[in-house]
Amino acid sequence: MVNRRGFSMDNLPELRDIHLPADGVSPWPLAAGWWYLLAAVAALAAAVKFYLWFRKNSKKIYARYLLNKKAAENTAEAAVQMSELLRRICISRYPEAVSYSGQKWVDFLNEHAKEKLNAQAADLLVAAPYAPENSELFAAENIENLRGFCRNWIGANL
Repeated sequence: MVNRRGFSMDNLPELRDIHLPADGVSPWPLAAGWWYLLAAVAALAAAVKFYLWFRKNSKKIYARYLLNKKAAENTAEAAVQMSELLRRICISRYPEAVSYSGQKWVDFLNEHAKEKLNAQAADLLVAAPYAPENSELFAAENIENLRGFCRNWIGANL
């Protein structure tokens, strides 16, 4: 029998059955598209992890930046800046701290700190905005103690 195109249909019985390889088809090595997909998933997972880390630590990073930038010198202005920075953080994190002043303010900071504020640095923190610039409160050692306390307090509370 011959079809319209001139091919013979009598060769059909001579066809052999499909045979599979003896050990099966291995999924490895993967095709290039699968490697691209795996790389995209890994990159997406890394981006999500970085985003979550940054979202968690961005306030802490910014507060430490402000502490290093604005309160870098051992001056009365640096002590005032540190006091303001602690106030700003407390207002955003602990709204009940808005009304605290004096010893109650220092006690509140010590409650939320890993290391307590020493007496001279506590006096400096309370009196810095109101003390004259030539006051003994603004000794370099007191300002350094206050800066260290601020750094530790920011790390513990943000």
